[in-house]
Amino acid sequence: MKFPRTYALQEIADLINVEFVGPSDFPVLGMNEIHVVEKGDIVFVDHPKYYDKALQSKASIILINKKVECPEGKALLISDNPFSDFNIISRHFNSFQPASQSVAASAQIGEGTFVQPNVFIGNNVKIGKNCIIHSNVSIYDGVEIGNNVILHSGTVLGANAFYYKKRETHFERLETCGSIAIEDDVEIGALCSIDRGVTGITRIKKGTKIDNQVQIGHDTVIGERCLIAAQVGIAGCTILKNEVTLWGQVGVTSGVTLAKGTTLLAQSGINKNTEVNETYFGSPAGKIRVKFKEVAAITQLPNLIQKLKRNV
Repeated sequence: MKFPRTYALQEIADLINVEFVGPSDFPVLGMNEIHVVEKGDIVFVDHPKYYDKALQSKASIILINKKVECPEGKALLISDNPFSDFNIISRHFNSFQPASQSVAASAQIGEGTFVQPNVFIGNNVKIGKNCIIHSNVSIYDGVEIGNNVILHSGTVLGANAFYYKKRETHFERLETCGSIAIEDDVEIGALCSIDRGVTGITRIKKGTKIDNQVQIGHDTVIGERCLIAAQVGIAGCTILKNEVTLWGQVGVTSGVTLAKGTTLLAQSGINKNTEVNETYFGSPAGKIRVKFKEVAAITQLPNLIQKLKRNV
């Protein structure tokens, strides 16, 4: 997320009431998670295991819970609780704006687009030309939708990321201030839920088709011409390259990359990166040729056990 103007390091430090390391006028342009961070951004880190990754990232300002040596050309914000302070910054620059009508006055809707009754369209939403938005769709603030997109009834675009830190007495949610981009010629079925990015963008690329009751987590990128069948669940920060096919009830864990042309057969669960144009099956999923041999071998176990008993 980029800020509306360039802020000085001193201003951000005052906002969250922390000590800083670096020039007071050091420029701060925005904030982002580690996987999408850019020069000028703030990134937070609160575990020693990830200190080096954060300090050596593209981020210019590191919100950290220990005073460490500051890399050249960067600045530090020293916080007792970087997670909570990151939330304070998020809320300051992306505060909740309650709706006063079903279609916000700031929404932009292109020529030839049909919006059915009982649709909610939030602040600063952009919808392209010749789209069909069916009844009871909810589109949260800031979502961008291309041309020739179809959204079926009950779908929600822009809910919060499922991202929590466990505290002694409760779970603290990481504030969600990113958005969603739906490109041209996408069709999304009924009762789907697509979460916006924590600080970046969840993206569905051109020509992808999504069936009913699909969940797509925050910051995930779905490539062009993908097919996703009903009841698929895709965790956050996942990348699907072009022409990936996920059949019904597939589960995809966070942070993996599914290579171009990957196919996952129904009810498979994938927890690792895949190879180009390969088909996978099972949970945990493996290449179909290997998995089918394993299944065939398992069916022979009762006969093998009987033979062993006869030979005892």
